[in-house]
Amino acid sequence: MNDNPIITIRTTINAPKEKVWKYWTEPEHIKKWNNASVDWHTTTASNDLRAGGMFLSRMEAKDGSLGFDFSGIYDEVKLYETIAYTLGDARKVKINFSENENGTEVIEAFEAETTNSIEMQKTGWQAILDNFKRYTEMQKIVPHLWYDKEAKEAALFYISLFEQSKLLKTAVLHNTPSGDVEIVGFELAGQPFDAISAGPYFAFNPSISLMVACYSMEEVNEKWNALSEGGEVLMPLDEYPFSKWYGWVQDRYGLSWQLMLMDNGQTVQKITPNLLFSNAVCGKAEEAVKYYTEVFENSKIGLVSHYEDGEATSPHAKINYAAFNLEGLDFSAMDNGYEADFDFNEAFSLTVICEDQNEIDYYWNKLSAVPEAEQCGWVKDKFGVSWQIVPAAIREVMKSDDVVKIQRM
Repeated sequence: MNDNPIITIRTTINAPKEKVWKYWTEPEHIKKWNNASVDWHTTTASNDLRAGGMFLSRMEAKDGSLGFDFSGIYDEVKLYETIAYTLGDARKVKINFSENENGTEVIEAFEAETTNSIEMQKTGWQAILDNFKRYTEMQKIVPHLWYDKEAKEAALFYISLFEQSKLLKTAVLHNTPSGDVEIVGFELAGQPFDAISAGPYFAFNPSISLMVACYSMEEVNEKWNALSEGGEVLMPLDEYPFSKWYGWVQDRYGLSWQLMLMDNGQTVQKITPNLLFSNAVCGKAEEAVKYYTEVFENSKIGLVSHYEDGEATSPHAKINYAAFNLEGLDFSAMDNGYEADFDFNEAFSLTVICEDQNEIDYYWNKLSAVPEAEQCGWVKDKFGVSWQIVPAAIREVMKSDDVVKIQRM
């Protein structure tokens, strides 16, 4: 750095450093986040990530009125830790990456130029960094819930039970294979969910439930009372070997919830989808966990616990709990240790948001194992779990207020 004033910006991204580094340095990702406003975009990007290597991004106004090249030469590259480079006008930039309890902190320090004010420069660079954070944290996999006609009603009910929850979007699509349908986007405890009212074709069952981490008995009781009203108790609220206060309930709409009191100091994802492998796929939970973590690049397997001899009545059941993470979203899985007559179905599916056609083809080929289930982006994997392979562009349209574009979907 020379005598120019140094401007420092920072953010913390809820993602592991490996993912943050990948999204920061790979050209296909750079083109997705490298803009300070929606009126601009990066049309091309190249990156020779090594000391002495060159990077180049072409940034243009979307109306074609303006454009410029942003380029430089790398001075230092230390994997997952540091990137330093010199811009074409000889100004220095240094970015540090470090993990903390909240994710990965990114600190970017750069020498100011003399044309624009310090505040304007800081605002512009911070806007790009904030855009990078939004892009990197975008949830790749979103739970999708199918209702007969109660999607919005159910979403509003769930929103009332959780802090940091809100309705994001509702829209009606006409003339779909299911007729006119209402789609609903909402957040629960900051986590995105999608829902649809599309007719009585599928019904929820306990094969996929939502496990809720609670931090007081009062919280468990409050949510239990609300969710059990008009619903069905699957496991009564009580003390169990794995939790001091736990219950499993099917709510008035049929969706299953597991409420669990967490140990003091234990912090986990608030709502975790749980996959229960029954009938023909009982005993395949561990195989499925390994398969899913191979399909999704940013994934890992956590605790895996096996049934002890005589613990399960089903001779096929192998694991009573497995924790795993796919693209930043925690999941759990287990073999059904008891006889049950339900299977995975389309009522609870998982939407995979894809950035381009290559991603669509990749996930389609990896996850589709039942040709007759392939329809309008829907596939079913070899374990019976339903997935929707969806372009990110469609998600953006659904978030917009452009009624014409929404109806064209």
